[in-house]
Amino acid sequence: MILRRVASALFFCLAALPAFAQSDAPGSVPAYVGSAACADCHEGETTAWQGSHHAKAWLPPTPGNVLGDFDNATFTLDGLTTRFFREDGAYMVEVQEPDGSQRIYPIHSTAGIAPLQQYLIETEPGRLQSFDVVWDVEEERWYHLYPESDLSPADGLHWSGAYKNWNARCAECHATNYEKNYDPVSKTYASTQTEIGVGCEACHGPGQAHVEWAQLGVINPAFTDATDDAGFTMSFSPDDPIAEREQCAGCHSRREAFGNGNPLPGTAYDEAYRLALLRPGLYHDDGSILDEVYVYGSFLQSKMAAKGVRCSNCHEVHSAGLIAEGNATCTQCHSPAGNPDFPSLALADYDTPEHHFHEAGSEGAQCKSCHMIERTYMGVDGRRDHSFRVPRPDLATTSNAPDACTGCHTDQTPAWAASELEARFPESRHRGPHFATTFANARANPARQINALAQIALATDQPAIIRATAMELMRGAESPEAAAALASLLTDPDPMVRAAAASLQRAAPDLDKVQRLLPALSDPSRLVRLAAVLEMFAAPIARLPQPSAQAFSAAASDWRDTLMVRADFPEAHLIMGGAALTLRNIPAATQAFSEAVRLDPQLVQAWSMLARIKAATGDPDGARATIADGLQANPSDPLLLQTADQL
Repeated sequence: MILRRVASALFFCLAALPAFAQSDAPGSVPAYVGSAACADCHEGETTAWQGSHHAKAWLPPTPGNVLGDFDNATFTLDGLTTRFFREDGAYMVEVQEPDGSQRIYPIHSTAGIAPLQQYLIETEPGRLQSFDVVWDVEEERWYHLYPESDLSPADGLHWSGAYKNWNARCAECHATNYEKNYDPVSKTYASTQTEIGVGCEACHGPGQAHVEWAQLGVINPAFTDATDDAGFTMSFSPDDPIAEREQCAGCHSRREAFGNGNPLPGTAYDEAYRLALLRPGLYHDDGSILDEVYVYGSFLQSKMAAKGVRCSNCHEVHSAGLIAEGNATCTQCHSPAGNPDFPSLALADYDTPEHHFHEAGSEGAQCKSCHMIERTYMGVDGRRDHSFRVPRPDLATTSNAPDACTGCHTDQTPAWAASELEARFPESRHRGPHFATTFANARANPARQINALAQIALATDQPAIIRATAMELMRGAESPEAAAALASLLTDPDPMVRAAAASLQRAAPDLDKVQRLLPALSDPSRLVRLAAVLEMFAAPIARLPQPSAQAFSAAASDWRDTLMVRADFPEAHLIMGGAALTLRNIPAATQAFSEAVRLDPQLVQAWSMLARIKAATGDPDGARATIADGLQANPSDPLLLQTADQL
């Protein structure tokens, strides 16, 4: 088929992504100038920023920056000792590994200042890895982030493995104007950034045009199409809370990036990222945080997000601290006086024992204790849930959702907590049906929840992330009928919903699928275009009208590029291999699955697919050898043993 050949050529061409070149043509993007260029005119903001977690997100290893004990200190776990010391003024670490090897590395740089500090090691030129033994700043001790792990250097989750690679997994949110620049041929990095640490331009955009405007009073005509009236690519307008939230969310979210590094500040979120939905392992059934999900996915579930609350309503943007102490951050709005910016607020006194039923000033009297449950990640780092939910202990019996009450009252049960809340708030409207019950049941058996999930997806009064999650939970049990029933959501106002609806069309009859998805190939959101083209790859189409063919080619090329910039991600190669099989490109599928297991030998799905490909192409000995290699890396793995039995 013509489109299949086009898609194959687009996808498997390993062309390097071009770097942006500065030019003086109208509409050009200004150059980055560094935070130091901002300090003279913005002294107060600079002073606040210099002590912030943003400014100190990534630092060189100088005496003023290194917080850990490098005075020949040791840390021992499972008989393996790590030694931290100094040599000729450099900070060094000596590492023992489970395979008996022992090496000494210089510390390349530091990450973070509180409540822990991590240390980066350059294992080969340009490749930075995040070391797993870190410094507890508050307790002044070394500890291991994953004390129950006993991983060899061949494991993808080992500190030197693909999942702990700083260039790919962390650097873009710890630097300004970061570009990863991974070469999939040489398998090396040539990463660059304007500055390490989250500087002024990480949020405001490149500063060249603004500096020139401040000096000359006019915007350089070369930049007028790319900047606002002050020369910035990102405008923090008081009339646009979503733009501000999305700018922060680029780093404060669990997401998959589409690009090679930092998008230009001011870029819409769905042009640069795919937000992780409320998936098992990341969120509880009620949408409360489980794994480290970095705020945004939680916040989008809240009524605050729906009412236009922005990050700076609660957080001081330059110091990155709260704008007030304790409950005062909340009572600036939630009080008898209210806040004229949010006229729908109920006017009441919430900071009182009559509301929270705890002694004033106690931990239980803090708004965050009930409405922002805390989870601890990385051993010591407490993070708050930003969905600002009302405690629902009554959901414990129908879902796996936790509740704030028994999180503190550990000697009590959710039933006790539900009874107490019902007695104290008898007229509460925060009881009754909740999507958590449907999500819990759907995670166990989606086929039996199709209708309930569809109702949630169609409910325009629900947050988009919940509606999109409902459609994602339908996968595996989707049907032509469900695809038809939810096809109207392909034109929903929210791109998350449209993208999820596009994925559901996988189950539609081929002709219906193509007719519904063709408009989505030209959707204004990159997120939607990528979702649509993925479902179009397997459609049996001989040809399309020229405009549609061009839209398909552009979307397919973009989809290819988003995967190629993640060629250092093992999971990206699983997707590439699956796409290659869909297109019946066996050599490309073999190459992709082989790279997946090279990067992460624990990806048993890739081992299984490699063995099946060899068996299907008449190489039974190769299939058995592949299974043997996979079992050597993953002894007694059920999937590999099952695959071996089926060959």
